[in-house]
Amino acid sequence: MVLKNILKEVRQKKKLTQEELGDSVGVSRQTIISIETYRYKPTLELAMKLSMKLNCKIDKLFYFEKD
Repeated sequence: MVLKNILKEVRQKKKLTQEELGDSVGVSRQTIISIETYRYKPTLELAMKLSMKLNCKIDKLFYFEKD
């Protein structure tokens, strides 16, 4: 199973830049880019912060897909 996300889509709907989102949860723009492109799996703490900031359930924002 592969961890996927809809972070980019939700972020864009909320009209947030990668930098704005990163700043609001305490990470760099590069970290947000890496999560959106599946190069970095966020910690549970970061995933929860992103979920809360974007007002999106964590299991909708991050989900598993069969590979």
